[in-house]
Amino acid sequence: MNTYTDKFENSITNTLFTKLPHAQQEFIRQKAYQLKFSHQEIKQIIDIARDLGMWNEKSIIEIFPEHEQKKVVFARLKKAYDALRSKPNSYENFEPKNIPNEQKYTFKTEKKEGFGLGLCPVASEKTRCCNLLTLDAVESCGFDCSYCSIQSFYNQNTITFDSGFAEKLRNLNLDKNKTYHIGTGQASDSLMWGNKEGILDALFEFARTNPNVLLEFKTKSDNIKYFMENDVPKNILCTWSLNTPVIIKNEEHLAASLDKRIHVARRVADKGVKVGFHFHPIVEYENYLFDYAQVYAKLLEEFKAEEVALVSFGTLTFIKPVIKQLRAREFKSKITQMPFEDANAKNSYPHATKVEMFKHAYESFKPWHNKVFFYLCMEDHGMWKETFGYQYSTNNDFERDMLNAYCQKIGMEYLI
Repeated sequence: MNTYTDKFENSITNTLFTKLPHAQQEFIRQKAYQLKFSHQEIKQIIDIARDLGMWNEKSIIEIFPEHEQKKVVFARLKKAYDALRSKPNSYENFEPKNIPNEQKYTFKTEKKEGFGLGLCPVASEKTRCCNLLTLDAVESCGFDCSYCSIQSFYNQNTITFDSGFAEKLRNLNLDKNKTYHIGTGQASDSLMWGNKEGILDALFEFARTNPNVLLEFKTKSDNIKYFMENDVPKNILCTWSLNTPVIIKNEEHLAASLDKRIHVARRVADKGVKVGFHFHPIVEYENYLFDYAQVYAKLLEEFKAEEVALVSFGTLTFIKPVIKQLRAREFKSKITQMPFEDANAKNSYPHATKVEMFKHAYESFKPWHNKVFFYLCMEDHGMWKETFGYQYSTNNDFERDMLNAYCQKIGMEYLI
């Protein structure tokens, strides 16, 4: 067997080569034999081809440069690919592909070892973090947001409930002289399952018996039935992750529409529950600042500052396993079509882009400044100064200010 044939076959092992259209497979094979691409070059070309298909851009065949020198060809290919990543995305003619009208999943209830209470999985001293504790009431999510990291940790089609969850909550021994901030929306959506397996019964009971706990339900759902039918302890916060209609339609598959999320948030606030809003991720695309400004203005119109405990901003950050997972899926998304820069061992937008999006967001909420707690999620320490005009020296300082603000908002004593 030809030596280069062996090299090529070895190079495509453990890649997405066989997931490419047949014509693209044959084209890459032909060009590799002709130009004698290296092992790493072949792997990168396959990733480029896969990305172009996912982004709904021209194919690898259409953008492949013609030249006799391998180095020139590869350099020009990378340049064309990077140019597509660097320009703001356009969703004008983009059509999502292979997105189900409803998610098909199976439910599993089992006795789990240990208890899913721990530090936020993205907590780091390298970024300014609020020291949130997360409670994995459910594992995996029924929504299918293309940027979500949950899919890299859990089986997306199996929703797992812990049969011992309520008992573990009752037996949780917390310091009564300390204020805790616990969120339930990290491993799954907090509200989409309603009270299945009694999870909301258990969580509401936990909030009532632990008045020193600020319990946050984070959601993209419009399922507020349990909140409407039950008394809600004042130490429960209900927060919605929001985005523009463009991103919700094309990237937040199966989640409630923007109008539905705002409508149910309004109903929950009318019941006296403090609400909050997370703009995470803010996504850059053509005219994105205009679209986000409309959402910010809608919140200022619909809610009073006294009803809102928090507004947070964040953006796309990817670890390599999530990018690999996205490439392996048979769907279309522009979510990774962005210029990657290193952000504390992750990939994210360039610094200047982040400053633009966060500063614009914060300034859009000027009427709520000093009345609502604003924060950046998972960003460098210095980003706060550039966008908010102030920064915290430590994560503990950030946490202390956040908890104090939340406690004042709901009329609860802050215990250091």
